[in-house]
Amino acid sequence: MREDIHTTGIPVLCVSCEARHRGICGALGPDQLLALSKSTMRHKADAGKELVSDSRSVERFSNVLLGVVKLTKTLSDGRQQIVGLQFAPDFLGRPFQAESSLTAEAATEVELCSFPRQALERLMKEQPDLEHRLLEQKLRELDQARDWMVALGRKTAAE
Repeated sequence: MREDIHTTGIPVLCVSCEARHRGICGALGPDQLLALSKSTMRHKADAGKELVSDSRSVERFSNVLLGVVKLTKTLSDGRQQIVGLQFAPDFLGRPFQAESSLTAEAATEVELCSFPRQALERLMKEQPDLEHRLLEQKLRELDQARDWMVALGRKTAAE
């Protein structure tokens, strides 16, 4: 790959990644990307594979690079409610929470870039822009959830 002003010092893993430009990694400089990439792994998951389990310890967070991730909440009677969908370059996980409150499942074949929870939380303390970018994304998700609640509230029971 040719080096230029946009790729100098950027880890090979990150050079062509959409999350680096439009996702949370866009808030990181070359040195921070290099530090994070040392513990980063890219992997694929087939449709239907559970990526994160409800009420389980979360050790890694991920950027969605390709595909769709379905977020569900399990109700007390065992039913599942879809509470969200995530697409590239969305961030999968909830910082500062050791246990997941949702189940994340690959709705299609997905490609993820995963990194340790502790590494991301440490970087957030060192890099306010990263924390800001993550907050913006989570607030977008909150807005989408509110819009969905309004849409559901307008429907009748039969609909």
